[in-house]
Amino acid sequence: MNTKFYNALILLTNDDKTFTTIKGELHISDNKISYISGTPVGVDGRDISNAATYEQGVPCTHFDVERNLEGNLLMPGFKNAHTHTAMTFLRSFADDLPLQSWLFEKVFPKEGQLTDEDVYWLDILGIMEYLTSGITSNFDMYFFPPKNAKASIDCGFRTVQTSGLNNFGGTIEQLEENYNIVNEMSDLSSFIIGFHAEYTTSKELMEGVAGLCEKYHSPMFMHNSETAKEVEECKERWGKTPTELTEELGMYRYGGGGYHCVHMSDNDYDIFKKNKLYAVTNPASNLKLASGIASINRYLQMGIPVAIGTDGPASNNCLDMFREMFLTTALAKVKENDAAVVPAEEVLYMATVNGAKCMGLEDCDRLSVGKKADIIAIDLRQPNMQPVNNIVKNIVYSGSKQNVIFTMVNGKILYDMGRFNIGFDTNEVYRRANEIIRRMN
Repeated sequence: MNTKFYNALILLTNDDKTFTTIKGELHISDNKISYISGTPVGVDGRDISNAATYEQGVPCTHFDVERNLEGNLLMPGFKNAHTHTAMTFLRSFADDLPLQSWLFEKVFPKEGQLTDEDVYWLDILGIMEYLTSGITSNFDMYFFPPKNAKASIDCGFRTVQTSGLNNFGGTIEQLEENYNIVNEMSDLSSFIIGFHAEYTTSKELMEGVAGLCEKYHSPMFMHNSETAKEVEECKERWGKTPTELTEELGMYRYGGGGYHCVHMSDNDYDIFKKNKLYAVTNPASNLKLASGIASINRYLQMGIPVAIGTDGPASNNCLDMFREMFLTTALAKVKENDAAVVPAEEVLYMATVNGAKCMGLEDCDRLSVGKKADIIAIDLRQPNMQPVNNIVKNIVYSGSKQNVIFTMVNGKILYDMGRFNIGFDTNEVYRRANEIIRRMN
């Protein structure tokens, strides 16, 4: 199917982490961008006199769908680089507790009652929320990976998974089986080696994870240095931080990264830089669980790439990338006592390009010919987007879910003007999610 969007502002990503906006049209053939054309405009969207026309690709001659964007913005979809989607059933269930109590006393007992069918429906609920926030792919860690992948595929959504392997569930053999199954299921589904965290996982299991990384040349991801308590207890056990321990075990030969990465040592930063690891920040969850504030500016100064995730809906409690982007920059400014650090352009790059690269989605990172059509449209005519002095800064500092007109994944619009096009009845999804939590002891 060929689709044409015209009369649009189109946000193009530059390699130097800046953005260029053009006014023109974008064509999609099947699931890829095939043509982009337009005239560059200023950061405020106004015409630039004598600007040369930008053109990339070959225009389509026949269209199944043509849509007038009426001057609104097309941009790459957000990449939620860390989450636990099916934890939607625990939203607002175990709030106002520190991480260890929240996890061991409230979360783990309920999760032990989940079935794979439960996870399927809870994933769909989470996917619906992602779509309302302009999220076109997520990096998930949860139980029953093949079922998780099926939920995404059935919705037409794009999900990358990693393992939550720990002492309470799973084996190295199961991890390897899931890796192979999920990576063969669909273009919308992939899997990267990982485990839950050092504090929940034996050294024997961690060594097994390292072995799989080596066998499959896979990156590795885990929860890393989320709390000060986690780091201190790891040092008591091993005489090393979680980062130092996992590097010593050989887990980063093919890259990877960590989620949260709040309480890092000088050597931890050096290890991340040396191994080209991604730090995935989760500001809302870290605030709510009082885990701390990550040193985002230090990562950037050292050239360590940062991506952004919401974490799960039980610890956040919403799956909203607009809120995460604002918190990423605002908390960095407070932490450094410097309003100039971590500017909006840097944050938008984290939420799009860095998230895609972190997840191995190199063909979904920006709007360019040949890239996957994972695209969102932003309504610039809402009050919070006016006046248009700077489009990128408006998105990061004043943007919200209300501005998402549509969310397209793989060339198909899954959310459009408040309506879902994922093949499931909204009320049925809500009913099943409520039944799951009500069923539990």
